[in-house]
Amino acid sequence: MPLPRLSRSWWPIAFLLLGAALVACGGSGLSFDESSGRLKVVSSVSPITSIVENIGCGRIDLIGVIPEGEDSHTYEPPAAVARALSQADLVILNGLFLEEPLLDMAEANKRPDAEIVLLGDQAITQGQWKFDFSFPREQGKPNPHLWPSVRLTMRYAEIVRDALVRKDPTNRDYYEANYNAFRQRLEELDRAMAEATATVPPQNRKLLTYHDSWAYWADDYGFQVIGAIQPSDFSEPSAQEVAQLIDQIRQERVPAIFGSEVFPSRVLNQIANETGARYVTDLADDDLPGKPGDRMHSYIGLMVQNMKAMIPALGGDASAMDRVDPGLVCRDGSHARY
Repeated sequence: MPLPRLSRSWWPIAFLLLGAALVACGGSGLSFDESSGRLKVVSSVSPITSIVENIGCGRIDLIGVIPEGEDSHTYEPPAAVARALSQADLVILNGLFLEEPLLDMAEANKRPDAEIVLLGDQAITQGQWKFDFSFPREQGKPNPHLWPSVRLTMRYAEIVRDALVRKDPTNRDYYEANYNAFRQRLEELDRAMAEATATVPPQNRKLLTYHDSWAYWADDYGFQVIGAIQPSDFSEPSAQEVAQLIDQIRQERVPAIFGSEVFPSRVLNQIANETGARYVTDLADDDLPGKPGDRMHSYIGLMVQNMKAMIPALGGDASAMDRVDPGLVCRDGSHARY
């Protein structure tokens, strides 16, 4: 059962008490096999779990604790997650205020020698933070969705490699080799995305999405995010806000608007019906395609799927994505759990 909502000042105390109770009782749910001898790593959202999996491969035990399909902004970890956090050698989160309850739980329950890595906080400086429709500057919390930008994901991969090497230096060469192989795949993905996005007519390079996850990606390929449906408090927009978006779409002749399975919205249907824009429902940022073990169930698979949904809807050709290999680079298997 999810934890009751508490003020942030009480979260660390509550998580510490819950974690202690679980450890004392032997724990249940998420936990590591203490006898495996492998580095124990906890991650948050599934794209980050996939990045870590590609570099750690068969020499780490990895648990991604935010279930696929959950809204990572509002996710509150159940008490069982404290068990895995108390065992972990390394906790890898996105940061930038995305997983605050999970970060508090990690800080309250981690071992003294365990390390918490916040990828977004290391990947960009405060001067590079983006504030926009769902993340207004006056609230002080930037858009945390760096990973749709494959160029920033390359930086994430470097940070993950370095963290694994710090905690497990005997396997330095192994992690370095996996990082190099994964980096090549990411560079291939970037080239294919650049080729595909270049086929979109310049006047169509405008994005209106339900949740504002594409700001950093848009900078990479010359697109403009013109709006997001979801307000900063993650509620539904007001009638006035919807009317303004409808006027904007008509004025700018936006050919398509984008939702996701994680954020179903009747508002997008209304906007599409009133403007004639195509409504594409399957753009995703947290939820990997397919199921764990499927070849497309990966960060790269996620971005390939997104481009195949987005580019044709905006009048472009996504065939360049067909040459991208979405599979794991691991040659010795994986011990990841999503």
